[in-house]
Amino acid sequence: MPASEKAAGALRTIGELAQEIGRPQHILRYWETRFPQLRPLTRAGNRRYYRPDDVALVRRIHDLLSNQGYTIRGVQKLLAEEKGGRANARSGGGGSAAEFRAIRDALVEALEEDAG
Repeated sequence: MPASEKAAGALRTIGELAQEIGRPQHILRYWETRFPQLRPLTRAGNRRYYRPDDVALVRRIHDLLSNQGYTIRGVQKLLAEEKGGRANARSGGGGSAAEFRAIRDALVEALEEDAG
């Protein structure tokens, strides 16, 4: 069955994904060495199966490299920055209570200076 006929959540083989994006399989294997976020399932004989999140990431990497003019290093940096941003968003911005108190105190002081 062609990859386009698979269900949205179905696993894709490296061959199906390579054909979908129009790149050889060895390029996808190379990207796995350069982008730690890309980790397909591997089964017996090192057969790779890409989950929906992996497929979306491969499509994004392909778009950034092919259409938007990014370099491998540029895509690595972009993905790393996004990963850091998501981690901060999950933890409430990444600030501790002491950091928030210091910011609040600085704002209170600035408001008092403006008023007086």
